[in-house]
Amino acid sequence: MLIEFSVTNFRSFREKQTFSMVAAPRLRKRENVFKPAVKGEKLPDLLKVAAIYGPNASGKSNLIKALDVVREVASRQPSANPTPLPVAPFRFDSELIGEPSRVEMHFICMEQRYQFDLALTSERVMEERLWAFIDGKESLLYERRYLNFAEEYTFGKQLQGEKELHNLWRKATGPQMLFIVQAVANSSEEFSQLRRPLQWLRQPNLVDCRNMEALITTSQNLANLAPGYADDLSIFLNEVDVPVTNIRFEQSELSELESVFGIGPGGRSKRKMVLTHETALGTAEFDFHDESDGTKNLVGFWLPWHLNMPPNLNQLGVPLVVDEFDSSLHPELVASLVAKCIHAESPIQLIFTTHDTHLMDTKILRRDQFWLTERDANGATQLRSIHDFEGREGEDLEKRYYEGRYRALPIIRRS
Repeated sequence: MLIEFSVTNFRSFREKQTFSMVAAPRLRKRENVFKPAVKGEKLPDLLKVAAIYGPNASGKSNLIKALDVVREVASRQPSANPTPLPVAPFRFDSELIGEPSRVEMHFICMEQRYQFDLALTSERVMEERLWAFIDGKESLLYERRYLNFAEEYTFGKQLQGEKELHNLWRKATGPQMLFIVQAVANSSEEFSQLRRPLQWLRQPNLVDCRNMEALITTSQNLANLAPGYADDLSIFLNEVDVPVTNIRFEQSELSELESVFGIGPGGRSKRKMVLTHETALGTAEFDFHDESDGTKNLVGFWLPWHLNMPPNLNQLGVPLVVDEFDSSLHPELVASLVAKCIHAESPIQLIFTTHDTHLMDTKILRRDQFWLTERDANGATQLRSIHDFEGREGEDLEKRYYEGRYRALPIIRRS
């Protein structure tokens, strides 16, 4: 589970900005929070859902990109041809252009609390640290720094393995690779101390609703492979008011050449998805290509949703992060999915960006679940929670937002 995340000198972020899933005390709607299970310590309640608002170019998507930096770097494979790391400094400050971008991730995995810090330039890893909070006590497992053209390492007393093994991991770590990645790759299965947090850090969890093609294809392929997935997809569509009662796959007509090999372009099996819709007048079958864009996007969104919702909830507790949640789904569907997260049997976390202010409803979410981005006079993103502003718990958030009480509104200049 995510506790909080900080970013510094990354794209539109200049000074350190922190996004937190820690619930504010004394607010109602207790169903919107949960008590994290952590060995040896008691932590504050965490939020199940957080919505991020702000005008275009205010930094919402940059925050999502920053959240994904660690996953992307942790998922890299060694290569003889270096490729730029996925960071870029804040360009309006000349003093920061040569400085690394920094991200800090504070999270819980397998009932253990961790903090992972990373500093990167596009060329190399500059700093990397991992703390474990064992029975509530902070313990540095390792620290890596690039200073004066040399790598410096510090290994904590609690780090598993002998000195020789630590040095092996160190020697295997290239300038664009994470030490934790090489440590796990070059150790046996019983060394779970670094393996578990690495699994959390590299777990795919980002959905960009402006580009659903890859997810749509993957969802179709998965449903094609196993009838159980097709049934689950059908149930999901019904729950979001798309009256699909059955999903099946049938062989498409093949060209003479394709018939010889039984495949279509790109090496994919030529099987098409057919959805059965039910109405008061009866049922009818539709080829997937005849479905609306909204239904196609829902088919794509089903996969990450399926992987994060009970009973399929990943045991790592990685939050589902959705960029532009309202760009491909109707606002009522978004509200319905948010409600499902809140009332899920097991605690899950959903973080999303949106322009849809209809969700600014205190009947659905609490004040501390709304976050705002805006650019200051220097072009830097400022990140705040609505709970940071004065106001009553049950006030009309949407009305006050449009009145400019929380700022984070586009400034329209008229000639």
